[in-house]
Amino acid sequence: MSKQKTRREALVYHAKPQPGKIKIVPTKPYATQRDLGLAYSPGVAEPCLEIAKDKDNVYKYTSKGNIVAVISNGTAVLGLGDIGPEASKPVMEGKCLLFKIFADIDGLDIELDTNDVDKFIETVKTIAPTFGGINLEDIKAPEAFEIERRLKEELDIPVMHDDQHGTAIISAAALLNALIITEKKIEDVRIVVSGAGAAAVSCTRLYKAFGASDKNIVMLDSKGVIRSDRDNLSAEKLEFATDRKINTLEEAMKDADVFIGLSIADIVSPEMLLSMAKDPIVFAMANPNPEIDYNLAIKTRKDIIMATGRSDHPNQVNNVLGFPFIFRGALDVRATKINEAMKMAAVVALAELTKEPVPEQVNIAYGQTRLAFGKDYIIPKPFDPRLIAEIPPAVAKAAMESGVAKMPIEDWDKYREELLQRSGNDNKIVRLLHDRARMNPKKIVYAEADHLDVLKAAQIAYEEGIAIPILLGNKAVISELMEELEFDADIMVIDSHADETNEKRNHYANRYFENRQRSGVTLFGARAKMKERNYFAAMMVLEGDADGMISGYSRAYPTVVKPVFEVIGRASNVKKVSTVNIMITDRGPLFLADTSINIDPNAEEIAEIAKMTANVAATFGFSPVMALLSYANFGSSSHGHATKVREAVKILHATKPDLVVDGELQIDFALNKDLHQGKFPFSKLAGKKVNTLIFPNLEAANITYKLLKELNQADSIGPIMVGLRRSVHILQLGASVDEMVNMTAVAVIDAQEREKRKLAKSKK
Repeated sequence: MSKQKTRREALVYHAKPQPGKIKIVPTKPYATQRDLGLAYSPGVAEPCLEIAKDKDNVYKYTSKGNIVAVISNGTAVLGLGDIGPEASKPVMEGKCLLFKIFADIDGLDIELDTNDVDKFIETVKTIAPTFGGINLEDIKAPEAFEIERRLKEELDIPVMHDDQHGTAIISAAALLNALIITEKKIEDVRIVVSGAGAAAVSCTRLYKAFGASDKNIVMLDSKGVIRSDRDNLSAEKLEFATDRKINTLEEAMKDADVFIGLSIADIVSPEMLLSMAKDPIVFAMANPNPEIDYNLAIKTRKDIIMATGRSDHPNQVNNVLGFPFIFRGALDVRATKINEAMKMAAVVALAELTKEPVPEQVNIAYGQTRLAFGKDYIIPKPFDPRLIAEIPPAVAKAAMESGVAKMPIEDWDKYREELLQRSGNDNKIVRLLHDRARMNPKKIVYAEADHLDVLKAAQIAYEEGIAIPILLGNKAVISELMEELEFDADIMVIDSHADETNEKRNHYANRYFENRQRSGVTLFGARAKMKERNYFAAMMVLEGDADGMISGYSRAYPTVVKPVFEVIGRASNVKKVSTVNIMITDRGPLFLADTSINIDPNAEEIAEIAKMTANVAATFGFSPVMALLSYANFGSSSHGHATKVREAVKILHATKPDLVVDGELQIDFALNKDLHQGKFPFSKLAGKKVNTLIFPNLEAANITYKLLKELNQADSIGPIMVGLRRSVHILQLGASVDEMVNMTAVAVIDAQEREKRKLAKSKK
């Protein structure tokens, strides 16, 4: 993608459909006069009076306890430098977004127009009563050190400068694990730190807290090694000044065990790497390009343990592993500060989590067969769902034990459950889809590529590395649209009507005729059908000229399904093809079936749909907890509409005893865990969070998913077609560009899974 195009897309993203990335929404009812009277005058006076009696009641009656201020003056924005408060606002809004999606914390960005340390501190102190915590961001050193130190001393809420401590916490966890693998002790290793800014200082201090020795540390700034005999050193640099008579990075690297890079790209040479001690640990964390290229480093030293700040290499040191969860734990015990004990607890929790078996959801997201503790996995992945249940409790316990918690937690199991509930309110599954597709992109034919939105989706899929598009449609139209979109790529474009496709079209017609000649198809008819885009595209997939197919944007669903069924057909062990929609809701993803094909399935067919839907959930890393829905609960109706669901449950209990499934159930009892537990404690679903819903008929499923989509603005991924012989997925009429991109990722993952099964079968 060109720089110009990236720039334009970034500007459009931030400007449309409304400016910015965050907004404030009500959390209480406001529909009636009574609601408004309680929310404001006169009802609001009562909590005001309670807070006036005891200031701590502000946590009971307001949102203070879940709001973090993200505060900057824009003097040290990553990669951009001193750009000022207004220009830093998009970054601070982005930080607020990360707080929300990873830890369900409401961030409010505040940009201060001052470089004066005293004025900055006074302003933050003045507004502090509004917030439960303060996240300082992108403030240049050395001012950042003084600002954080004084605010921590003078405020009674947690304050953390993430630029300093975020990288320190994540890299310290990675370092502890790397030392275990190399069988080295932290008190013995020789550490070189390239960089002397806020992050470098904080990292080195934290390593010392875990036992690193002053005499074994060499720090460098832009002038070279920070030696004790250098003039005009700041207090922070003087803290790490060495007495060794060395001046350069090259000299410092000789026989070093650990390199910590928080400086600039490409300053470490292969020769420097070769001069390091056996089993070197290299954290090259400069962004976007590290101090030494990852591939060059691992090629130079086979015994290296390497980490970077990049997501496209193993061992990403990513601050999002830390700050959302550290603040979550601090807020939940109303900590008065974030102290060293809490930071060290986060380090240990991250390090220990890495050693635990990795959930299948994470393996799937990163395209791994099995991630396991070792050289290429010394720190958890950012999308690990366990982070929110492990890091905040560790931080909270440390706050309690160190005496800074004002509201101790008593029931830790309940707390962890509450944390997991918080983790359901984001679009992680979409990111997982895209990341997994990128691991091994496949050739996907877009049967309606001469429509602007379809071409936009293909362009995004191509530029994001999700798929290798094949564009099917009118060549002249596609060419014109590509020019309009600045879609300049060497991509296959096919017109099924054009003379140039005669040979391929005839081949497809002959193969189609062979397959369908006993179903009323003539060779002449087969040749005519191959001029139709959906027949042609489906034959491309059947013949292996494409790995998957996307269609349905401009045509009614039944019109597109017919050629797919005729050409591709059902898998050998499937009686009914069906569809699944994944709804991204506030409670987490919900898998719904059958949303598009089977009008009134019988009990056996519902059971088969349920089994295939369970496989879809598992494919995306979720253990299915499944409710078969009805208007009745557990035998309360003898009508056939309810009894067929009951029979389907019996079939599933008999044939899939390990599957967590029950019914027939009304939707409220399925989704409300407490309601279900109270009324039906005998159920397999009692006390469990349902994530998979199987409907009794097409009407119920289709209406429900579209209602969720429109009224709750829930994102939908689907319909995902299951039970076919190949990866073909048909969109709903008028699908959005984002929906088509997501379905492209689904088609790629489907093709990946089929390839894996084929390979496994061939090895048997």
